Amino acid sequence: MSSSNGGADQGLPGFREFLPERQRVRRAVFARLHEAARRFGFEEYDGPVLEPLELYTEKSGEEIAGQLFWFEDRGGRAVALRPEMTPTLARLAGASASSLAKPVRWYSLNEQYRFERPQKGRQRAFTQWNLDILGEASPGADAEVIACLLAGLRSFGLGEADLAVRVSDRRVWTRVLELLAVPPERHAGLLGLVDRMDRQPEDERKEAAAALLGASAPEVLGRVAELRTIRGEEDLASFLDSLTADGEAREANAALLADWSALRGAVRALGLDAFVRVDFGIVRGLAYYTGPVFEIFEASGTGRALAGGGRYDDLIGRVSGHPLEAVGGALGDVTLLDLLEERGCLPAAARSVDCYLALAAEGARGEALALAGEVRAAGLSVLYPFRRANFGKLFKEANRCGARAVVALGEREVESGVFPVRDMATGREEAVSRADLVTYLGQLSGRSPAAGP
Repeated sequence: MSSSNGGADQGLPGFREFLPERQRVRRAVFARLHEAARRFGFEEYDGPVLEPLELYTEKSGEEIAGQLFWFEDRGGRAVALRPEMTPTLARLAGASASSLAKPVRWYSLNEQYRFERPQKGRQRAFTQWNLDILGEASPGADAEVIACLLAGLRSFGLGEADLAVRVSDRRVWTRVLELLAVPPERHAGLLGLVDRMDRQPEDERKEAAAALLGASAPEVLGRVAELRTIRGEEDLASFLDSLTADGEAREANAALLADWSALRGAVRALGLDAFVRVDFGIVRGLAYYTGPVFEIFEASGTGRALAGGGRYDDLIGRVSGHPLEAVGGALGDVTLLDLLEERGCLPAAARSVDCYLALAAEGARGEALALAGEVRAAGLSVLYPFRRANFGKLFKEANRCGARAVVALGEREVESGVFPVRDMATGREEAVSRADLVTYLGQLSGRSPAAGP
């Protein structure tokens, strides 16, 4: 990746480049994420890379507005490169809400863009794995999204010692702020302050809280700090009751705690309790979250979040006019690739080709090209040299390419119609007739020959 700021011969900062060796590894990583989504019954979708600017500025809150690559197109429209998929998903799902079979399980794996300072774990262009369940209000859907994200991460050999899911709930925060008499119009600002709390100096935090809350800021910050230390349901119940004066309010607390406990119970039933920690320091910065929220970290908690998400029951209705409950999560490839490399967990992704045609005589080139066409039409991959060489050099090149099989093609082989085929995994060599060659190569590669091109 280039970090230079100029020059037509240099890449833009924050936009990564992947040469074939690295791209093979990246594709192998993505294959495991696709497989995890498949095992959980998610269906893949996609959307446009360019959207109306207002889709983000009106729906995702102020924080994301300053991170957009946006411009005015030739039609005079203000447009932006997608910084996330959730608003696009909300628009697509809302347009089809009446015809969708519920619950909907959709996922995407595509590139997104944010204009921010490139640094470790964060780039301006990144690939993100997005999982969403729509049309289901039960906490089981929230637990299912968390479980699928963990399944994707665990497919690389990461376990309880490597991963921690920190779970919170925006409804709990809203309830606490109501009980502390914080005006509703100040909730978003205060939650943004909580979201930045671990990375903002204390004097700046106090100054920002005072600007939001005036004289009540010290008391509210004290209660905020207290909520952030809570790690269990019983402590949460006691904390809420300490802020509550009457029985009716206590009943509202109990209903909220029942939903929270149902989520925790679903996580336990899925066998994931060892990964999950209650942490009310997690609020997620985007304004559209309405319920449980979570972030997945490397277990030490020292790096950036690997994944995050939560419930956003109001967004689809706001975007499309068709209300639909929703919960989702996303995992970015920048922090994932960094972690897998640090832990030695990147999947093997050597170059491979099903067949290498060792062309040792120019007189056999016509037969080699004809054979290459037949083998490719059967669904196998084939390489051959553009220039004749001796068999020693050709077998060396076949090894470099990761060939599964090598077919020797000289004038004698073409005349006889029988070709030596070497199994590069075992070193065994077999004489195969021209008529049987494609079928034999398919068997060696483990693929069934296709019916046609």
